[in-house]
Amino acid sequence: MTDKTTPEAPAFAAKYRDNPGAIAKYLNDALSTGDLAIITKAIGDLVRAQGVSSFARKTGIRRNNVYKMLSGERNPGFGTVITVLQALDIQLAAKPGGRLGQKLKGS
Repeated sequence: MTDKTTPEAPAFAAKYRDNPGAIAKYLNDALSTGDLAIITKAIGDLVRAQGVSSFARKTGIRRNNVYKMLSGERNPGFGTVITVLQALDIQLAAKPGGRLGQKLKGS
């Protein structure tokens, strides 16, 4: 996950729907770029793979707001990101990055 293109929907959904291991790898690839737009877009791709309507019901976030916040063009709040990750059955973990003092792209 190193670009901003949208993956082919059927194949992507088949691979990432209800598959926390594959979701974690895809998200870690996006996180490793340090680019906030790519990270947000990746989360959006994963949400779409689950089905936005069912995902919205699961999280209690209105469907139109899910689309807006995960378009890759806006930065959702941290609490919202945590809610989304929990709904994807993903937890955050911290590890040393070796880039102390470097500014995150897009911030």
